[in-house]
Amino acid sequence: MAAVALSIIVPQAAQAADNPYERGPDPTNAILEASRGPFATSSVSVSSLVSGFGGGVIYYPTDTSQGTFGAIAISPGFTARWSSIDWLGPRIASHGFVVIGIETNSVYDQPSSRGTQLLAALDYLTQSSSVRSRIDNTRLAVAGHSMGGGGSLEAASDRPSLQAAIPIAPWNSDKTWSELRTPTLIIGGESDSIAPVSSHSVPFYNSIPSSAEKAYLELNAASHFFPQSVNTPTGKMMVAWLKRFVDNDTRYEQFLCPGPSGSAIEEYRNTCPNS
Repeated sequence: MAAVALSIIVPQAAQAADNPYERGPDPTNAILEASRGPFATSSVSVSSLVSGFGGGVIYYPTDTSQGTFGAIAISPGFTARWSSIDWLGPRIASHGFVVIGIETNSVYDQPSSRGTQLLAALDYLTQSSSVRSRIDNTRLAVAGHSMGGGGSLEAASDRPSLQAAIPIAPWNSDKTWSELRTPTLIIGGESDSIAPVSSHSVPFYNSIPSSAEKAYLELNAASHFFPQSVNTPTGKMMVAWLKRFVDNDTRYEQFLCPGPSGSAIEEYRNTCPNS
């Protein structure tokens, strides 16, 4: 009897040890599609006088009982401010992440500069910010819209230790990202005329090696500006991707494989984690 009990207990303990960053309740479609997740959040502004980027806003879970959280830096697009996509901040933070939505040094900054600024924002977040004690600095990610999305590719290329990258309607003159090793989710809009998926998102996705883990979500009839209002498929997939690769939470694989479907989805393809 003792031997049987031991055989049951040991694998369960090993399983828990394999996933020490699991946060929050078992995920459901309803939880991921709601405007807020299970964690209460707060926010704090970041001065434009910080070094390396143009300031912004930090969103963070107020719960300190579950250990440290992963973190993500997000950049807006060309000529845009953080306010254009700021719905992503509290939404992602409420699922158990620290989020810094950045202002760029100039609204005209190109992807390479935005990538450098995203990394500077992560360094500030983990080393100098008022919430640095809440963050596990080994579990970091980047995202961005348009040129900010192109910047997230640049950041992942420059810092392979990142756990996830999420370019949204990304624009970049560099079409080849074979060096990427960071799990990357690209979200594009079928009707994007500024960064057409045929010359941006799709070539980016195709060039990333499958060994890095990657996914491509194309939204039906969506323009370049779909992230500038609340977009449930985008929010849902971003959280699932961050949970799976920043938190190593395999409970979220069900939302990635086989992935989303329905009238809002034009196409979805991926490598499927652990497949």
